[in-house]
Amino acid sequence: VQLQASGGGLVQTGGSLSLTCAASGRTLSAYTMGWFRQAPGKERELVAHIGKRIYYTDSVKGRFTISRDTAKNTVYLQMNSLKPEDTAVYYCAASPYYSGIYTELRKYDYWGQGTQVTVSS
Repeated sequence: VQLQASGGGLVQTGGSLSLTCAASGRTLSAYTMGWFRQAPGKERELVAHIGKRIYYTDSVKGRFTISRDTAKNTVYLQMNSLKPEDTAVYYCAASPYYSGIYTELRKYDYWGQGTQVTVSS
């Protein structure tokens, strides 16, 4: 399985970006797909995931929206009202667990290469 993340870039505070994660190698419709981020000097954290349940970390609720297109084997993260603290490398990941909430990195078997998101103040 390969996950290809794209869509990062440089944006001003209050701007928007849309991230895309395209999967290949197998169908991931029965997987929970997540977006993680890692800022310099910080641990990688789950931003949002979509499976049977949709999860958002508190800091992005109301601003970010995760969605998926199972026909295209693709997951999206629409990020609005971006803040400097959203600056990080964003990674998509796939977990074979589906029914619950999965925030731990070890629950995810497949990872994309990361895409940089920089929000200027």
